[in-house]
Amino acid sequence: MGLSWNNNRYGEDKVSDACGLFGMMDTSGKRFSAKDPVKAMINMHDRGNGLGAGFAVYGIYPEYKQYYALHIMYMDKIAKANTEQFLNDHFKVVFEEEIPTREANVWNPPILWRYFVEPKKPSISTISLDDYVVDQVMRINTETGKSFVFSSGKDMGVFKGVGYPEDIADFFRLDEYEGHLWTCHSRFPTNTPGWWGGAHPFNILDWTVVHNGELSSYGINKRYLEMFGYKCTMQTDTEVMAYTFDLLMRKQKLPIELVSKVLAPPLWIEIEEMPSKKRETYESLRQCYGSLLMNGPFAVIVAHKGEMIGLSDRIKLRPFTAGVKGDILYLSSEQAAIRAVSPNLDKVWNPKGGEPVVGRLKEILFEEMAVKKVATTI
Repeated sequence: MGLSWNNNRYGEDKVSDACGLFGMMDTSGKRFSAKDPVKAMINMHDRGNGLGAGFAVYGIYPEYKQYYALHIMYMDKIAKANTEQFLNDHFKVVFEEEIPTREANVWNPPILWRYFVEPKKPSISTISLDDYVVDQVMRINTETGKSFVFSSGKDMGVFKGVGYPEDIADFFRLDEYEGHLWTCHSRFPTNTPGWWGGAHPFNILDWTVVHNGELSSYGINKRYLEMFGYKCTMQTDTEVMAYTFDLLMRKQKLPIELVSKVLAPPLWIEIEEMPSKKRETYESLRQCYGSLLMNGPFAVIVAHKGEMIGLSDRIKLRPFTAGVKGDILYLSSEQAAIRAVSPNLDKVWNPKGGEPVVGRLKEILFEEMAVKKVATTI
């Protein structure tokens, strides 16, 4: 069964509400287990229905941290054989193994394998190794047939599938991993099927996104990204969010303070009332990146190496809460989930729509600091 595979124990693939998000980052770089992230997701159990859940974990492969870690799901053995031939043609495979799993309450898992790889020298000298890996991931997802790369970064991994978060954690034996940053998702599929590749987080390189909401702008977002070589194959609107962050922040080097204004810009009536220099900046962003405006309700947690970002749509149609305890930044759909793992917070707040909350190694950028930074930037 391929991308149209919708079978599940509930006999449904569309529920138009909910989704649970949770992110936890130790900005000191200290690694911690899955215990608290899983506990927080259990607290938000009713935000999912078993049709999709997942985790992204950073800092889990220290012994292979210089290599790209490819997590690949196969729908059959032929797809695996074809893909492994492709990998050997384009990468040096340093180590490979079946992703360790155990019996758990999940639905019809595919073949799951991971490869630690080093790209062979690109034939075009001007292309970066990251861009080379992105190109090969896109080719695997579109050319090999029934093979899907669902994680492709260094020293990090995505683990996702059809089940509740606690079941996915049990299945992938996440109790055996430690990382300094975890993002988590419990899914009610909105207009997209519940299947293993369509669960969150969505990933490219070390960028991951978990999302609560629905992007009615998916079509125009997808067409814009395709001009830059991205191929959206996972049948979900959230995929465009992951590729957008990769394009704007990794490739075009825009700071999150400006990226947030591309995805969730002020209204035109607000832009018209801004001082002239600031107005020119926002007008330029809207004109250049109008096709990447994310229209519709959303709350997202975005992560990549050394950074976790929380952002919601400009009028905040999805719930989103942030909290801090010492060096740890929490982001969540519900404050109750944060309190379940850290009852006595130093600070807790509801971020404004369109304003990012950023945690970086050795730094937590609060909302009010982000606003000031934007003001000085533009």
